[in-house]
Amino acid sequence: MDSRKVRRASVTLPALDELGVYLSNVTSLEGRRGRVVEFQYADANLRELDLTEAHLLDGRIQRLRTQRARFHEVRADSVQFSDCDLSSLKWSGSKLSRVTFSNCKLMGALLEEVTLDNVLFENCKFDYSTLDQVRATGPVIFSKCTLRETTIRTCDLSSVTFEACDLRLAEFEGGTYRGCDLRGNDLTTLRGVAELKKALIDRAQVAELAEALAAELEVTYGEDLDDE
Repeated sequence: MDSRKVRRASVTLPALDELGVYLSNVTSLEGRRGRVVEFQYADANLRELDLTEAHLLDGRIQRLRTQRARFHEVRADSVQFSDCDLSSLKWSGSKLSRVTFSNCKLMGALLEEVTLDNVLFENCKFDYSTLDQVRATGPVIFSKCTLRETTIRTCDLSSVTFEACDLRLAEFEGGTYRGCDLRGNDLTTLRGVAELKKALIDRAQVAELAEALAAELEVTYGEDLDDE
């Protein structure tokens, strides 16, 4: 199986190009008994998309655009999302395994109680989104993604690697981040840096974390005071 490696993290990618896998074009993600297998779903422009208790297995979802999408108890195994606009998506109570998102818009999205195992987000926009009780049980990579003003609340991101991401004003609220790899990212404007206990950084980033903490504490620098 193909994989994507960033530093210590290696994500196993969907095995859609293996011999014997044929993808059929489908016009809906609502399959028989909630199960869609070996499929290709492309170029849909929807006002709403609601999926509940569904299983997506071995498929490609391309250029899907929705104004509002809700996925609840949706399991995805070996699925590729590419060039999709899923802004304001609400995805809850689900598990994703061997799933990739490339060039996708997830601005304002809510991922709640979602388990991630071998998941790659590449060139995706998560600005103003919320990750709530998201748990990484296997390797997860965010590569060249924007997470501006994203709230990361009570998550377990111990197996997550961030590579060249925009984390401006991203805020951490509780959770577990032991071994979370933040090397190579600008951390100067992070909020909630005290939550990042035992995260993995470069020594040069210590100054960035100090700057972020000082901003969060709203300290006053003595040399800026008028002592006259």
